[in-house]
Amino acid sequence: MDVSDILAAHAAKQKAVTVEKEIPLEVDTGFLTVTDLNPVDAESYRADLEDYLMSTARDGVQTLIASLFSLPTTSSHDGPLAQLPAPTTQLPRAKPLPKPKPPTKWEQFAKAKGIQTKRREKKVWDEEKQEWVDRWGWKGANKKEETQWLTEVPANADVDFDPAKAARDARKARVAKNERQHQQNLSRAAQAKGPSDAPAPPAVRKKLIDRTLAVTRTSTASMGKFDRKLEGEKKLKGVKRKFEPAEISAESEKSHNLAILSKLDKEPVAKKFKKSSQTSGGSDVLNVRKAIRSASKGKGSAALAREGGSKGKKGKR
Repeated sequence: MDVSDILAAHAAKQKAVTVEKEIPLEVDTGFLTVTDLNPVDAESYRADLEDYLMSTARDGVQTLIASLFSLPTTSSHDGPLAQLPAPTTQLPRAKPLPKPKPPTKWEQFAKAKGIQTKRREKKVWDEEKQEWVDRWGWKGANKKEETQWLTEVPANADVDFDPAKAARDARKARVAKNERQHQQNLSRAAQAKGPSDAPAPPAVRKKLIDRTLAVTRTSTASMGKFDRKLEGEKKLKGVKRKFEPAEISAESEKSHNLAILSKLDKEPVAKKFKKSSQTSGGSDVLNVRKAIRSASKGKGSAALAREGGSKGKKGKR
């Protein structure tokens, strides 16, 4: 029985393992990607779109699988695993490169002296638990003295000495010291950049802090009456809250509500001023308050009236 025709027909159906094209396919095994730079065959594309896309995808996948089988493998429980090489395609970054951080005071000193710093591991071995624990953070090794059941007390300690509290205070003091040094490094780096990026003087910063503190004090319902006072904090002047009576007459309530409604119906002052300046051209608009402030050198209308009265008396004499 001659089965050569059957085998030839079956072989014709099978695709070749090697893919040959005019422009070789670019394979990046590290990213598991294949790039086909060959131009699109217009006749095959228009004749049968699905068949053309399937054929192109098949050639790319076949090339990628062939490159994977040529890589070195390692055995595992799931079978052989291919060791992917480093990617060769350079992808663009989604964000710009981070700017290098300015060196701290210790880093500058270590560089000048040639000191090599060794980065400490985040995990430490706990002999009591016989396991690796975090050096810092929740249940960290730095809190061991705060939670241990037996602690040595100094001979000259007070009667109410609490070893756990002392260890906790010492740890918090170290944290505060690190944060203070961090802020000093930031301030030093800002000053090194130039005068435009330098921080404000201490006097200006103090005024800003006092102003912010005053705003936060008056933002509460009690106008800061029951807030905890800071050491050396001055008492705010002229800050009082006006309380309405609990019971008022119907006429008072009516007049109060009508006053609110009348304010809502009125046009804002800024819009009125803008309209009047547009209609009149802005030439005949006089800012009376600004004129009085300028004439009295910031003292007010009362001071200006007193000066005018004193000058008139002198002229009569």
